[in-house]
Amino acid sequence: MTTEDYILSKLPYSKPFRFVDRILEVNENYIKGSFHLTADMSFYSGHFPQHPITPGVILTEIMAQIGLASLGIYLNKNTVSASDLPFVMTATQLEFLKPVYPDTTVFVESEKVYFRFGKLKCKVTLKDKMNETLCEGFISGIQIKQ
Repeated sequence: MTTEDYILSKLPYSKPFRFVDRILEVNENYIKGSFHLTADMSFYSGHFPQHPITPGVILTEIMAQIGLASLGIYLNKNTVSASDLPFVMTATQLEFLKPVYPDTTVFVESEKVYFRFGKLKCKVTLKDKMNETLCEGFISGIQIKQ
């Protein structure tokens, strides 16, 4: 099993609430992944119906699933039991810089700020395929042991 397959298999989300398509790169300090926002996703029909844009809460969730939960799974790959949840978000400090429209692939890059005592804090950036920064900031989380 590849590292990408391992991380994806441990994520506790399923469609329509799984916002991770690919893990493109990962190491002890960094993760990069992607997700494609299709135009038929249900939230677009009610979020500015005449000019749909991706809600900030969805962008936050994409960044948390890739930049926090996926990195946390990787960092704990040798210590996670089957009943443990990956890192769950506890705090954010994000700045939304540009709107994200339907039918866009976004890329999340996350750098570990610290990982200790079951707590993970990351500096996250959301970019488009032109490498333009759409959102950036910090996400923190904690692992839930069962």
